[in-house]
Amino acid sequence: MAKPARNDRRLKLRLATVVGLGFGAFVAIAIGLVLGLSVAANFKNTFSLLNDKAILSTQALEQQLRTHFGSVQSAVVGLKPYFDDGTLGFENPERTLEDLKIALGSNNDITTLAVTDPSGKRMGIYRAPNGKMWRIESDVPPPGMTSRDLPKLDADSPPSWGPLVEHEVGLFANVSVPIVQDGEVKGLLTAASSMRDLTHIVASQDEGRNNTVFILDGDNRVIMHSDASGLQTGSEIRTKLPSSLRTAGDPVLAGMSGEEKLTEFEKAADLGIEVSFVQVGDAEFILMKAPLSGFSQRPFTIGQYFLGATVSREVERLAGSMFVGFGALVISVLIAFWIGRRVARPLRTLAVQSERVGTLSLNEVEPLPRSRVAELDQVALAFNAMVEGLKAMNTYVPRSLFIKLMRLGGGEAAEAREAELTILFTDIVGFTALSEHLSAEETAGLLNDHFAILVEAVEGEGGTVDKFLGDGMLAFWGAPDARHDHAEAAVRTARRIASALREANARAKANGKPEMCLRIGIHTGQAVVGNVGALDRWNYTVVGDTVNAAERLQTLGKEVPGHPDVTILASADTIARLPEEENQRAVGEHHLRGRSGLMEVYWLDPFPVGTVQAKNLPVSAAE
Repeated sequence: MAKPARNDRRLKLRLATVVGLGFGAFVAIAIGLVLGLSVAANFKNTFSLLNDKAILSTQALEQQLRTHFGSVQSAVVGLKPYFDDGTLGFENPERTLEDLKIALGSNNDITTLAVTDPSGKRMGIYRAPNGKMWRIESDVPPPGMTSRDLPKLDADSPPSWGPLVEHEVGLFANVSVPIVQDGEVKGLLTAASSMRDLTHIVASQDEGRNNTVFILDGDNRVIMHSDASGLQTGSEIRTKLPSSLRTAGDPVLAGMSGEEKLTEFEKAADLGIEVSFVQVGDAEFILMKAPLSGFSQRPFTIGQYFLGATVSREVERLAGSMFVGFGALVISVLIAFWIGRRVARPLRTLAVQSERVGTLSLNEVEPLPRSRVAELDQVALAFNAMVEGLKAMNTYVPRSLFIKLMRLGGGEAAEAREAELTILFTDIVGFTALSEHLSAEETAGLLNDHFAILVEAVEGEGGTVDKFLGDGMLAFWGAPDARHDHAEAAVRTARRIASALREANARAKANGKPEMCLRIGIHTGQAVVGNVGALDRWNYTVVGDTVNAAERLQTLGKEVPGHPDVTILASADTIARLPEEENQRAVGEHHLRGRSGLMEVYWLDPFPVGTVQAKNLPVSAAE
């Protein structure tokens, strides 16, 4: 009888050892694979993201510059036929000057418009930095032009860009077209653009203290520099590299001659973007640059550079996480072997709950019970803490969007596509000044309460909150759920927000807290919606001109006189999809910054049940 007992005991010990070793091996393989793949993927992602950054940032800067200079060129091309047929010219000076003034006033990218005859006689219009326009009726070259630098054009010459012109009021680029009558060149029509107007473009591309954006001319002289206010007016464009850059205090650009190209950025190189490494003392910099041709006699060089430590810190962090992960792997294997025979009994419960975690059914996950065994109790506590952490993380993902995507099929529903959407953009009026008198906790509490109002209104009308931008919000309707009433839903949301904000302001006033005013812009049109990003850094969002138009409409609300609680401006495209809407007023056609042409804009009554004072309407609407 004793022998079978010993055999049973040996069998049990062997099984426990197998379970312990098997569980330990499983943990080792799982953590090892995850650790190895994560480290490899993160190293790859780091350079892939840098590659994408080089392409996106450089192309974004190039596109904005091409748009700016293209606007200048389009102006002279559009005016040329009126000079060619004699409608405008020196024979009709008053009408010519008046029409040039109108053209200059409608194009903020142009500083000077002038016509020159073969004898050197000129007339035109110049816009000073303060916005005042001056007539030009003399032989003296106006800002942006010189007699010696005007191009020699024949009757068939296309628009021609001259060299950069230095003037006491700034640095200018200019483009000229020939005035042709009866097959002969009778003069030149020239448009000049102050490089000062590029300041906002360069500044908008600067991402912070460790990032610098620059533009060089064909002789490698600094035209624009995001870290030096003087250089943003072209004031340091007198000496070629490297002395001018040393004068400007930029040793990185001065060291471009000794740059070392980085071969890892093949994708950027294929698009004409050169990425290189520059050593300045003990500091390392990553420099990205590309040529910009077509707007001067020699191509500009545009680009940016940033501190290489931002990359090395990421590499060091990955290396550190690798060592930590390896240590965790060893500890996990040892613990797994120790608790192997004790883990068999609660294994099924753990497997069931883990499966629910894997399917993200977090609300169905039941906490693992506490155990008298320290190791099992630790596993239960860790698992329960992990679930709570996942639940907390899920609060940062729009819940309505998550539910919609899961219901519609996840990946396929999130694929980027073009669709007709209605975009809603909000912004708090004067929030910067308001927050100056609040503590950080008060500011966060005020924003959280405000965003709660916005999210409730958007989700109440079946919309999707895309993101919060400072004190503003971007939301849209029409995706991922296709719906025909997306414009109506957006307008209903705007009014729900207005009503909720009025109630919130009443409570705030009663409690001695600050009240808020809100601007809302709504536009309907085609946009790209779906996953946008790279590798494992995806974001379900909406991009395109329709989004920009909604934001510009919100900004246009600044022109509404008075201090209304809520201002809602919508485009004609949105109004056209509101067949039963009666509480709107046309406020005329407006030029929105960054968009060509005019947009017809409507003011929507935020409180259609009550009355609205005329003083709260835009001027054109009140008229």
